[in-house]
Parts: sequence; C-alpha cells; structure tokens
Amino acid sequence: MLIRHTGDYTWEDVPVLAYKEENLTCFKSVTRQVLINAVPQLPCQLRYFEVAPGGYSTLEKHEHVHFVVIFHGEGRALIDGKVHTVKEKDVIFIPSLTWHQFRAGEDSPLGFLCLVAEDRDRPVLPTSEDLTVLRENSSIADFIRS
Repeated sequence: MLIRHTGDYTWEDVPVLAYKEENLTCFKSVTRQVLINAVPQLPCQLRYFEVAPGGYSTLEKHEHVHFVVIFHGEGRALIDGKVHTVKEKDVIFIPSLTWHQFRAGEDSPLGFLCLVAEDRDRPVLPTSEDLTVLRENSSIADFIRS
C-alpha cells in the first residue's frame, strides 16, 4: 500500500477530519487525518494532526502512550510538566498519565505524526483542581489553554 503525500500536508484519498468527534470547545483550529489503520501484526494507528497558527490541542492525559514526530512547522508542547519549543523532525514520547498539549506558533502551523495503539483509553480532561495545580508553575500557567 502506498499513500501518496499531495504536497500540502494532506494525503491522497485520506479525508481531513475534525480533531475530536465530540462537540468539545477545549481546543482551537486542529484537524486530523488517519494515515494507517491497525493490522493484526501491528495494532496501532498512524495519524497526522495539523494545528493552524494560533491554535492548540486539548490539554489531556490518558493511560496509553504516544510517539509524536513534528512534521511541519513549529510551536510549543507541554509534556511531563515542562513546556518545550518543538520544530520539524523533533521526536516526542508522551508517557502514560502525563498532561500534554500542543500549541502552534502565532505565525506558524504545527503538524505532527502521532503513533498510538489502536486499543486505547479515552482522554481525561483536567478538573478545576488539576488546573489549579498545573498553574502553580508559571510557565505552564502561561502556556495552557482550556
């Protein structure tokens, strides 16, 4: 199987989908493309997310892990209690039960490939108590959007 990149951060015959299927408002300007679905020999899914300039993903955590490769643009990411500047070709491991969120730069998109297990738990959103604890760190408080 070959899935040909079209040159504009989309792939042939791969629909550009809403980031989340639920009607949530805890993210801004994000799309999702499922590039590869799981097969029995490799039960994981490869997805591509594109965060438009000024946009951000959901602040969340879950039991499953992610491997992320920044594919396009630059931005910042909250991972494991730290805010990191990220750019093309950076590789990120997101451990289990780790708060994480991605933000594109104001003038740059942030596109990333995400490898995740097909059988995975649903994301957990922060409670008001979680947000209070997260915001005790001033760099995280300045970063997060919820």
